[in-house]
Amino acid sequence: MITRCRIGKLARGAIFSTMLLAGTWSSDAIAQDVISFTEDVFPVIELRCLECHQPGGPGYEKSGLDLRSYKGLMKGTKHGPIVVPGSAFTSNLIAVIDGRTDPSLRMPHNRKRMSKCERLLLRFWVSQGARDN
Repeated sequence: MITRCRIGKLARGAIFSTMLLAGTWSSDAIAQDVISFTEDVFPVIELRCLECHQPGGPGYEKSGLDLRSYKGLMKGTKHGPIVVPGSAFTSNLIAVIDGRTDPSLRMPHNRKRMSKCERLLLRFWVSQGARDN
């Protein structure tokens, strides 16, 4: 059974989600379908993160993280970068959306958790090198 998830143009994320959940994921599959920051990642950020993480928002005021652009995401917080291109496991962005940090840092903060599809999409994008494409 193939699971489908759509957020903007997120249909490609469903392929990765299904493969990961079925245990058939491979780096060859990731190489065949490049996740786009503009078409796939930014719509998730816009929907789930941007309300707080832009100037004037509580997330921006507390952390300095401005998610209005690729450049802002890659700059990170007052404390440093949150994305390690090519390494989803060591990227703080993925840690906070997966809940691998202190519960007070889980994102989105005080809102419904991101879907598994949204989290996998961001994880695969970081693993592919977090490109501005």
